[in-house]
Amino acid sequence: MIVKSGSAVWRGGLKDGSGSVSTQSGALIDQPYGFATRFEGKAGTNPEELIAAAHASCFSMALSNILGQKDIVPEEIDTQVFITLENRDGGFVVTKSALEVVIHADADEAVLLEAAAVAKANCPISKLLNAEISMEARKG
Repeated sequence: MIVKSGSAVWRGGLKDGSGSVSTQSGALIDQPYGFATRFEGKAGTNPEELIAAAHASCFSMALSNILGQKDIVPEEIDTQVFITLENRDGGFVVTKSALEVVIHADADEAVLLEAAAVAKANCPISKLLNAEISMEARKG
């Protein structure tokens, strides 16, 4: 079993507060996020952007693995993910994760598209987006 971690700290109210997010690997260290970075285009990151990057990278690796099992080594897998955040019934909901992928590989298009469909269904982040979520909470 492999366990990876990320952390976030938030201070203040929703609109006037701010936070920072970090990853275990150090790829992100105290990266700022807040209401303005999420909804107003201010510099920094936001949860939906991080989910999009995670889904794109996971899918690309899964597709590379599936193609490798077919003795196809892609020159490049260019994946973009668009996360849709909607205001529904007075609250926000992530409703979609749309993958757009361009596969540069010397193989039949039908084989590439079939492999992409398998990767979409089976990459761990695709599965996570349908997962049970557990929580432990305590007062500090």
